[in-house]
Amino acid sequence: MFTGLVSDVGTVAAVEGRQAGLRRLRIQSSYDPESIAMGASIACSGPCLTVVGFGARPEGGAWFDVDAAAETLARTTLETWGVGRRINLERSLKIGDELGGHLVTGHVDGVAQIIAREDIVAGEEATAWGQVSRFDIRAPRGLARFIAEKGSVSLDGTSLTVNTVHDDVFSVMLIPHSLAVTTWGERKAGDDINLEVDLMARYAARLSEVR
Repeated sequence: MFTGLVSDVGTVAAVEGRQAGLRRLRIQSSYDPESIAMGASIACSGPCLTVVGFGARPEGGAWFDVDAAAETLARTTLETWGVGRRINLERSLKIGDELGGHLVTGHVDGVAQIIAREDIVAGEEATAWGQVSRFDIRAPRGLARFIAEKGSVSLDGTSLTVNTVHDDVFSVMLIPHSLAVTTWGERKAGDDINLEVDLMARYAARLSEVR
């Protein structure tokens, strides 16, 4: 389990196994290598991936390897990741950790697309604090019903609050801090992003269907 609060931005350093069904990625991060364990779960821009190798980087920080199987490649943007890609990272939640975002499983439901970005600059505060950005995002038709105004959603592994919903398009706002410490500062219209709907919304919908 995760919270959707990004703890580092990593970089894809190598991609192996281009054949269909399996891919191995090496990711560089600023994490302490002594804090990583074989089999640990790390959310990588949304999908929860298992560490299958790790080590220390000469310049500091750690590298770790993860494998992505066919289901992950089919449901996420990982298929398109290449060397140099920057990704949001989050370590798995520990008992006693602060739950600052919302409960995120790391099981991506599908790929959404940014259809518009508006950078909002308002008064003198914008110079001192940075800008706020609004993103309009189109969800896959089958997932749109799980997204509710003022509800939670995980986008590229980031816990965000839904501002508005119109049919299959919803909007989120990112404050300057979030833009600075995640990959969201780089995102633009036309980009695909990993979408995980709120866990409670998914179960509520399933219970409704059963009834």
